[in-house]
Amino acid sequence: MKKYIFTLSLICSIAALCFLVSACGSSDEERSRVLKIYNWGDYIDEDVLAEFPAWYKQQTGEDIRIIYQVFDINEIMLTKIERGHEDFDVVCPSEYIIERMLKKDLLLPIDRNFGKTPDYIPNISPYIQGELNKTSQPGRATTDYAVPYMWGTAGILYNKKFIGEEEASSWYCLWNPKNRGKILMKDSYRDAYGTAIIYSHAPQLADSTVTVEQLMNDNSSQAIALAEEYLKAMKPNIAGWEADFGKEMMTKNKAWMNFTWSGDAVWAIEEADAVGVELDYTVPREGSNIWYDGWVIPKYARNVKAASYFINYLCQPEVALRNMDAIGYVSAVATPEIMEAKTDTTIEEHSDLSYFFGALPGADSLAINSIQYPDRKVVERCAMIRDFGDRTELVLEMWSRVKGDNLNTGIVLLIFAVFGILLVWLVYGKIRKYRHRKRPHRRRRRK
Repeated sequence: MKKYIFTLSLICSIAALCFLVSACGSSDEERSRVLKIYNWGDYIDEDVLAEFPAWYKQQTGEDIRIIYQVFDINEIMLTKIERGHEDFDVVCPSEYIIERMLKKDLLLPIDRNFGKTPDYIPNISPYIQGELNKTSQPGRATTDYAVPYMWGTAGILYNKKFIGEEEASSWYCLWNPKNRGKILMKDSYRDAYGTAIIYSHAPQLADSTVTVEQLMNDNSSQAIALAEEYLKAMKPNIAGWEADFGKEMMTKNKAWMNFTWSGDAVWAIEEADAVGVELDYTVPREGSNIWYDGWVIPKYARNVKAASYFINYLCQPEVALRNMDAIGYVSAVATPEIMEAKTDTTIEEHSDLSYFFGALPGADSLAINSIQYPDRKVVERCAMIRDFGDRTELVLEMWSRVKGDNLNTGIVLLIFAVFGILLVWLVYGKIRKYRHRKRPHRRRRRK
């Protein structure tokens, strides 16, 4: 999802570290000096990660070594945690997985007893805290178990040479027949489902008879069937389903539009500008998904202390800024230092960020990157997609049907023809070998 690829030296260091840890045995004493982190790929500044052991030593007087692993799908991470085969100390799931983990009692509360070290967790925006707390369970507030890390929106990254701002400002652009074969779509069943449901109810949204939040979290059989109908109708326009290559394709003029996340859009716009390609990003007027990733401590963690300190470490303004600069996404930290650093006086348009920065002077009219920090009006037409619970399987089955008939008739016939030729060739080869064995052979004379 994210911006930079780790350097070879860091990867080698981590591999060597893994070897050293495994070679030293698995005693409790040794494990207490190891912090196992499980994060999205390219989702933290590599220097921030490398500097944590020294910071931890300074704060606690204790040595710590890091084992760092990455994932690219929430559900893969969750499966490892559920099975308990991996004793990760701290992981970074998305909001709906945090909700699911709370429901399944897979999380430990974050220990905020940091001794002489300041508690930096209150630096998190109260708005983000409140949004994440919508996933709370009876008697358990989510923010006792999770600390928001990064957040953003889902929208349209478009090439200004082919698509105008007005067209990109409505989800209709994904269904417009003129864009046939010109769109890259995120391979994300939740985002696709939410988008289809929103667009299918555009008139009702316009007259305020329904909300984006209600629509995106409607997983009834009728809603699933409607989403499937609309997604299949969109398919002729889809050039490919992508997990991470869409932003790079856009920088190379390979597609007109990419349904993507705001952080990827920021990266792509910067990269494209360097090679003379004009890209832009917008959240369509009908509304969209707003998402949040956060740090949690799994039930099977074996170094809760170091995990809690690591989460606290990331909430420092200077650390948050470095992470943002490295990956392109927006930190949930909302302090005066962040607001000052992100204010850009060269931007003419001003945005209302008082919902995020609170009562900080000037927060209601900031010259700031509106892709990273969406204006209040944009946020008000977005909503968080909740965990679908037992209905998730039905949505996944729908998604498989949508993608499963991706091949057109010509391609299907070609595949069958190729397999037919291969089958005939194999049978012919078997017959030749059989006849060859039956034929009398003369023994060669030795000279």
